[in-house]
Amino acid sequence: MKMLRNILLVSLTAIAACCFAQGDDAEKADEQRRIIANLEKSIAQEEKQLASLKKDKASAQKRVRLLTAQIEKRSALISATSRRIDALTAEVKASSRRIEELSGQLAALEASCGEMIRAAYRNYRYNTLWAYVLSSESFAETARRIAVLRTATERRGEQMREITSLREDVRREREALDKKREELAASKRKLDKQRERMRADANTARQTVSRMSKREQKVMRAKAEQEQQLEKAVAQLRRLTKGNKSGASFSSQTRGLNLPVAGGRVRRYNGNMAEIVGNEGARITAIYEGKVVDIKRNKVNNKYDVYIAHGEYISSYANLSAVNVGKGQTVARDQRIGTIGASVNLTTMEIEYKLVFGIYAPSPSVKMSAANCFKK
Repeated sequence: MKMLRNILLVSLTAIAACCFAQGDDAEKADEQRRIIANLEKSIAQEEKQLASLKKDKASAQKRVRLLTAQIEKRSALISATSRRIDALTAEVKASSRRIEELSGQLAALEASCGEMIRAAYRNYRYNTLWAYVLSSESFAETARRIAVLRTATERRGEQMREITSLREDVRREREALDKKREELAASKRKLDKQRERMRADANTARQTVSRMSKREQKVMRAKAEQEQQLEKAVAQLRRLTKGNKSGASFSSQTRGLNLPVAGGRVRRYNGNMAEIVGNEGARITAIYEGKVVDIKRNKVNNKYDVYIAHGEYISSYANLSAVNVGKGQTVARDQRIGTIGASVNLTTMEIEYKLVFGIYAPSPSVKMSAANCFKK
């Protein structure tokens, strides 16, 4: 009897824990599905635009720009789908473990209940129950023994109900597991299809660029670079950083800082700007202690730009796929502020991961050099 109670208690505790975990998993899964659905919708709209451009024989530059945007979105969709696949794989493993645990508890409960039923049948067959009752020495003892027998009968009924409930839990878990496996297989098929389409988009873009004149290619790349320029935004922010004291020891003489991209390498310096490439998912960190004065969403590539004031100096971090800080927050040197974003290399039309970094003095007349900031 005690063993059965323990089995039931363990079962209920495991089921309750699973319910809480499943609630959190369901919220995360819904958010992942929303992200994937929005990206799929956006890509479908751009595919229609590209189809109409082909009919209208629009400029090669416009087609390349649209293809570039589409490649970036496909890359984001691939990343989101890959994360969903990882989550589903973990859920399938956890669900399989839950089924195994519940099945074990069910088997133990069925075995124990079966033994009680067999014992009761043996007692009934050989009239030992009547002997047990009639051998009482007093009326009170007879009443007590009858109560014991009634309790045992009720307990067997409870066990049967517990077994039925546990069987239903196992059935539901198996149904949920089958659905997760179906979603996992569908997600993998989608992932393969998006990778194939991204390769096709890149090939189309390369072919389009190859047919453009050198002058057209130069103009196109110049436009792409202009979209990443942060001077206008910084000019507005300088008014906000006037008199700022957070990270006030920063100056044009500050040297030997770490690169803001974990494991990154500088591909190009251009005055106060630096283009730093890294791996997918690389952390973006603040080069120095300071205060987050603004976070903007870039309308061109849908990435984030973060601006941090170090005293009256400003550092900018463009092309982030995610942000881990909020406006007005004080950050420490080398503190994570976000995640590197994907971008299309206009020469190869391949996806790469890069940060466009900028450093600005309090006055536009003071020229800064990004190359002087970092450890050599």
